[in-house]
Amino acid sequence: MIANKIIVKMRKAGKGTLFFTEDFISYGSAKTVSKTLERLVKEQKIYRVARGIYTRPEIDPMLGVLMPGTEDIARAIRRRDKSRMMPTGVLALNSLGLSTQVPMNIVYLTDGAARKITMGKRKILLKKTAPKNLSAIGKISRLVIQAMKVIGKDQITEKEIKIILKHLSNEDPYRLEHDIRLAPEWIRVIMRKALKPKLDD
Repeated sequence: MIANKIIVKMRKAGKGTLFFTEDFISYGSAKTVSKTLERLVKEQKIYRVARGIYTRPEIDPMLGVLMPGTEDIARAIRRRDKSRMMPTGVLALNSLGLSTQVPMNIVYLTDGAARKITMGKRKILLKKTAPKNLSAIGKISRLVIQAMKVIGKDQITEKEIKIILKHLSNEDPYRLEHDIRLAPEWIRVIMRKALKPKLDD
């Protein structure tokens, strides 16, 4: 009975949607729900993405099972916890095309609970930080700030600056101005170069 309710709920949400154990807690006790989910995984009716996280994945004719990525999981946790998150380190560099390295451990700053989520050999680390460190509001500009912090003032190259400014040209001017004020001075100097053409329009 519980198994049928779980499957129906997951089917309604569509393939690839992520669910947490607590999403089904109204169907029975935590222990019963957990055991039912384990059984459904063994029967390959659903897949376990990480501890306490499940999905009915998309199936590609050529590639087979398409499991959700780390960013999908981070988004799902952010929605569930109603928290803010910000990518850091190599993930920020990778997102901006400043690195081709795919990090095994992905780190997000969050004002939600700190935790570690293991997906096979990869890990998502959620590090608790003060709300002021998550004040940036631009989707691109906040990534730029984190990426430039990783590169460092004395290591950043003209080529990297050019890539960064190209990305920032697509940022909303209001959000860019807001986030520039939050960055260290050496980063502000670079980010302001993306703002000048916008002010001249």
